[in-house]
Amino acid sequence: MYAYGNISRNTIAMVLAGGKGERLSPITFGRPKPAVPFGGKYKIIDFVLSNMFNSGIKRVYILTQYQAYSLSKHIKESWAKWTGLGEFYDTISPETTSVGEQWYKGTADAIYQNLGLIESSGAEYVVIFGGDHIYKMDIAQMMAYHRMNKAELTIAVLEIPPEEASRFGVLCVDEDLRVKSFMEKPKDPSAVPGRATCFASMGNYVFSAKKLVEVLKKGKRKYEDLDFGKHVIPMMLEAEDKVFAYSFFDNYVPGMEPNERGYWKDVGTLDTYYEANMDLVSVSPQLNLYNYDWPILTNQGNLPPAKTVFDNKGRRGKNIDSLVCGGCITSGATVRRSILGPSCKIHSYALIEDSILFDNVDIGRNAKIRKAIIDEGVHIPEGMEIGFDHEEDRMRGCIVTEAGIVVVTR
Repeated sequence: MYAYGNISRNTIAMVLAGGKGERLSPITFGRPKPAVPFGGKYKIIDFVLSNMFNSGIKRVYILTQYQAYSLSKHIKESWAKWTGLGEFYDTISPETTSVGEQWYKGTADAIYQNLGLIESSGAEYVVIFGGDHIYKMDIAQMMAYHRMNKAELTIAVLEIPPEEASRFGVLCVDEDLRVKSFMEKPKDPSAVPGRATCFASMGNYVFSAKKLVEVLKKGKRKYEDLDFGKHVIPMMLEAEDKVFAYSFFDNYVPGMEPNERGYWKDVGTLDTYYEANMDLVSVSPQLNLYNYDWPILTNQGNLPPAKTVFDNKGRRGKNIDSLVCGGCITSGATVRRSILGPSCKIHSYALIEDSILFDNVDIGRNAKIRKAIIDEGVHIPEGMEIGFDHEEDRMRGCIVTEAGIVVVTR
C-alpha cells in the first residue's frame, strides 16, 4: 500500500482535455472528445479522473480548450463536489491564464501557459495525463517507481508489437528501463531488451516539478508549439536527464481480474469507440465497471430507476445483454446488446440491437435500430429503420463508418 496522503500533499495534476476529437465527428460537434459519453452514464474523462481520485491525487487542473462548456459543466456538477480543504478538480481554459488569451499550441505549451499554478502550488511532483483514453491505473505505483529511480521524468508505456509502432511515439530503453532515445511513429522501432516488442508512450507523465519548470521555460525560448513528444523529451534526453519508462502492464489496481491487466483503449475513431462500448455488454468484459475497490466515478444525478413496461404477447418490455441507465423506460419494446444512456424512451414494438444511445434519445413505435450510435436528444420517428439500408441512411444525412456503424445526430 502506498502513502496516499503524502502523494496528495506533494503532487499537483494536470489533465490535457482540450482535444477536438475530429476523428469522432459528428459526435464531437458541440463537445470535446473527453466529454463524449462512454458506457452509458460516464464521460471519457471520468476514467482518468477516477484514476487520480482512487490514487489519492485530489489537486487536479483540467485544461480545456475546444467547445469546453459541456466538459466544464460536467466537472462542476460531479468532480468539484467531492473535494475537501485544499483539494480541487477545476477546469482551466486559455483565456483564464496569466500568460494571455492564446490557444494552446502544443501539449507542453498548454502546461507552460499554466506554469504559475505549478510554481505557486509548492508541489514536488507534477502528474500530466491525457483526458481521452479508457483504462484503469493506480498512479501511486507509477509515482513510487519515479521516486525509487530518482527520476526527473517517468513516462508510462504500453508494450506493443513492432507493426503497431508507426501509430505511437516509441522509447528505446536499456535493461534498467532508462530511456536512451525517443522516436515519433518510427518505421523501424527499437525493441524492449530481450523481447520482440516495443515500448509506446501513453502520453502520461510524472515530472519532478523543478525540472519541469526549468525545461518548459528553456523549451519555450526555442519552440512556439512546444510539445512533449517533439521537443521536451528529446531535450531532456540530450541533456542526459534521468528519464525512465514505466510499464503499464506492471500496474495493478485492487480487485483487478487477470484479463483486465494492460487494458487501455484509444477510442479515437467512431469504429474503435463503438467496439470499446460494445465490449462492456459482453458476459466478461475486459473492462470491469463493477469493481467496487476501484470505482469509476461520475455525476450520479437524481434520475429514477430504469423501468420496463408491459408483459403482453408481442408487446413485452425487454432489455437483453444491455446496459440501461437511470430514467430509461423500455415500453413494450426489445433492446438487445445495446447501451441506453440516461432518460431514453423506447416505445412499443420498437427494436434496438447492437447500438449506443446517448442521453434523452426517444425511439418511436415500430422503429428498428441496428448497429447505430444515436446522439443526445435525437427523436427517431415512428416506424423508421436505421442500420438496415445504408444508402437510405446516407440519404437522411447519417454518417456510415467503414465497419457499417450508422451515426445519427440532430
